[in-house]
Amino acid sequence: MNISELADRTGIAPSAIRWYEATGVLPRPDRRANGYRDYGPEDLARLRLVVSLRRIGLGPQEAGRLAHLCFERGDVDLDLAPLVAEQRAEIARRRADLDRLDEELVDLELTIAAAGRARAARRDQTMPETPIRVLFVCTGNSARSQIAEALLERIGGADFEVDSAGTDPKGVNPLAVRVLAEMGIDWSGATSKSVDGFLDRTFDYVITVCDRARQVCPVFPGSYDAIHWGLEDPAEVEGTDEERMAAFRRTYRELVQRIRPFVEVALRTAGRSRPVSASG
Repeated sequence: MNISELADRTGIAPSAIRWYEATGVLPRPDRRANGYRDYGPEDLARLRLVVSLRRIGLGPQEAGRLAHLCFERGDVDLDLAPLVAEQRAEIARRRADLDRLDEELVDLELTIAAAGRARAARRDQTMPETPIRVLFVCTGNSARSQIAEALLERIGGADFEVDSAGTDPKGVNPLAVRVLAEMGIDWSGATSKSVDGFLDRTFDYVITVCDRARQVCPVFPGSYDAIHWGLEDPAEVEGTDEERMAAFRRTYRELVQRIRPFVEVALRTAGRSRPVSASG
C-alpha cells in the first residue's frame, strides 16, 4: 500500500507518517521502482501500535521504542504490561471521580428539591429567625458525621443549630480530630452520641452520611427533610498513618463541596440571604 492508503487505515495524516519516519519513530519503508513508499502488513501493525501508545499519553520516541521492542525483540509483556496496568488504574481513578461527581450532583438535586418543598409549605407563614436545625447521622458518629457537624458549624454560623449522632456510636476517631485541627477547627472536646438521645427533638434537616445509617435511621418528630450523602468511611482505610490521614482529608474536602451549596439552599429556603463563607 502507498502512504495515502496507510494514512487512511490508521486515521492519521500522511505528513505525520513522514515525520515519524524522519525522526526515527518508525523505520523507513521499502521503495518501489518508481521511488514511492511501499508499506506492508507489518508497517500497518507497527504504526497502529504507535498511534495507540500515543493516545494513552506516551511521547513519540517512547511509543516508537516500545513498538520496536514489540516487533524486533518480542519483549511485549515486560515493557507494555506495566504501562497498560498504569493506564487501567488511571481510567479507574477517573471513573471513580466521575461517579463521585454524579453522586454529588444527585445530592444537590435532592437538596434543592427538599428545599423547594419546604419553601412551598412555609410560603404563607411568617418564619421567625430561629436557627435551622440539622442532624447528621452515620453508624459510629466517629468520623464522617463529626466532620460534617464541625464544617456546618463553621460555614453555616449562627444561622444553623447542628448536631451529629450514630446508630451505633463508637467514639470520636482521633484522625477526625487531627484533620479538623489542620483546618483550624478545635474538635478535641467532641463526644460520640447515639441517635436515641435525639428521638424527642425536631429538625429541619436530617442528613445521613453512610448507607448503613440510612437503612436504620429512626423517624424523628415533626416535619423535616431527609437527605442522604453516601460517603466512604475513611476509618476503614488501612495503611500508613499518612495514607489514613489522606483518606480523612479526602472526606473533609468532599463534605466541604456538599455543605457549601447545602447552606446556600437552606438559607434561601428559610428566606435568608447572606454570602456563604469560603472558609473550610
